[in-house]
Amino acid sequence: MNSNTSVSPENMSSSSKTIVWFRRDLRIDDNPALAAAARDGSVFPVYIWCPKEEEQFYPGRVSRWWLKQSLAHLEQSLKSLGAELVLIKTHSTLSALLDCIKATGATKLVFNHLYDPVSLVRDHNIKEKLAEAGISVRSYNGDLLYEPWEIYDEKGQAFTTFDAYWDKCLNMQMEPISFLPPWRLVQVAVTGTVERCSIEDLGLENETEKASNALLGRAWSPGWGSADKAIMEFVEHNLCDYSRSRLKVGGNSTSLLSPYLHFGELSVRKVFQSARMKQILWRREQNSQGEESVTLFLKAVGLREYSRYLTFNFPFTHERPLLSNLKYFPWNADVNRFKAWRQGRTGYPLVDAGMRELWATGWIHNRIRVIVSSFAVKFLLLPWRWGMKYFWHTLLDADLECDILGWQYISGSLPDGHELERLDSPQVRRVPKKLINYIY
Repeated sequence: MNSNTSVSPENMSSSSKTIVWFRRDLRIDDNPALAAAARDGSVFPVYIWCPKEEEQFYPGRVSRWWLKQSLAHLEQSLKSLGAELVLIKTHSTLSALLDCIKATGATKLVFNHLYDPVSLVRDHNIKEKLAEAGISVRSYNGDLLYEPWEIYDEKGQAFTTFDAYWDKCLNMQMEPISFLPPWRLVQVAVTGTVERCSIEDLGLENETEKASNALLGRAWSPGWGSADKAIMEFVEHNLCDYSRSRLKVGGNSTSLLSPYLHFGELSVRKVFQSARMKQILWRREQNSQGEESVTLFLKAVGLREYSRYLTFNFPFTHERPLLSNLKYFPWNADVNRFKAWRQGRTGYPLVDAGMRELWATGWIHNRIRVIVSSFAVKFLLLPWRWGMKYFWHTLLDADLECDILGWQYISGSLPDGHELERLDSPQVRRVPKKLINYIY
């Protein structure tokens, strides 16, 4: 059963005023928090940038560039619907939200869930404080197929292996719910003062970064409109060959959707349903390669789901391994080795080319990510948390939950992860053409 929710002026209650708090859900389409607010009455869309609260996970240069472009796109989209995105830079998200509530007379706050450790603590605190102030707070699932608290084993325990988790997900009944974008929004009138700012004033990009960032725009087009085009392009033209091409470093071998998914410019429900529809079609046509490709692609989607599942159920995994057997492992905390790895000066051409590509472009193929991270952990014996934080600071699609999952997996810190002694050989004589330019 399809449940499509659209919004029209006739079903709006003009008395309801709602703050819509955007975070990593920078889209109009299939946005449950925005749809709920628009359905209930007038809206006050706000994005709050609070660098202080990001703590050690303050995003890197390329990630901040993407965020800046995405916000500009969202700002224009909301304006076309009749609402203005209010941008705020602050030292306290809670204080900024309270200021918005006071200035507008809003009685509701809505937002979509996040699952990283910083957001989980902040969101819990905000819900408590606003409830004490008599404000109704509603949060929604705008990021996952299933919430982390919906999937448990027969004993009611959280899964600690991906295959068991994903099998359970695939065997659960899923109703393809889609929240259609509102065709008009009514903006809440502001009677008080809100310290708003421009996108430039957020400080997501400084002058020294602009020259390097200009190159990113040649390869990428942030924004939820571009995300829609990217998923259509992949599903129609590249998904069928995914099973054969996904391990190739060059060309359109992967979906390239991860940055769009991280910033919530693309709904994971839309990705899943688009791929599943193709799988049904190819099954009828007896296209076994197409069927296998969808299965493997959906497994990649499942790994993203699992990353949030682990972070929610085991919130310490950004600091220590899930398995306690490596708690006292004698990592080699050698700063010079770490620097050589970062700068692509290890003497291993494939590793060095991958690390230099990462620094220059903010992107490396997943196969190369596995090789360079394996080399750091298993050959140089560098602490896996060092690599995790470096990827967080340098990747265009830097995603904390996926980052945690990847590095815990590579270091043997998960029950189904790589054994620590297993090394994906970095000593490959023939470097892929795509990486040749990054060797020297």
